[in-house]
Amino acid sequence: MTVHLPTINASLNALAGIFLFLGWRAIRKGDQAGHKKFMICALITSMVFLVSYITYHALSSGPTRYHGQGILRWIYFFILGTHTPLAALVVPCSIAAVWQAIRGNLTLHTKITKWLLPVWMYVSVTGVIIYLMLYVF
Repeated sequence: MTVHLPTINASLNALAGIFLFLGWRAIRKGDQAGHKKFMICALITSMVFLVSYITYHALSSGPTRYHGQGILRWIYFFILGTHTPLAALVVPCSIAAVWQAIRGNLTLHTKITKWLLPVWMYVSVTGVIIYLMLYVF
C-alpha cells in the first residue's frame, strides 16, 4: 500500500496547484462563487494530501533518501529546504485566510492571500518536483 502513496501525494499536490490557479483566475474575473468552489477544492485536496503524507511516513521504514549526485543533489536539497518550512506555514495561514473570508473580512483575507497564494503554489509545485527527483529521475 505505501508503495503507491508517493505517487498519490504528488498527484494531490499537482491537483491542489491546479485548483489554486483556477481559484485565482476566477477571482480575477470577478467570479466569487467559482473562486470559493476552487479554493475549497484546493483546501480539501491539500488536507487529503497531508493525511496521505503522514500515513506514508508513519508506515515507511525510515526517511526517504535522495541518491542523486553533483549539482542535482544541491538543487534537491535547496528545493526541499525551502519547501518544508513553507509547507508548514501554509496550514495555519490558509486556516486564517478561510476564517477571514467566512467572517466577511475580505480586506484581511486579501492581505493574507496576496502572499499565501504564491507560497502555497510554490509548495504544490515543489512537492511534485521533489517526487520526480526522488522516484522518476
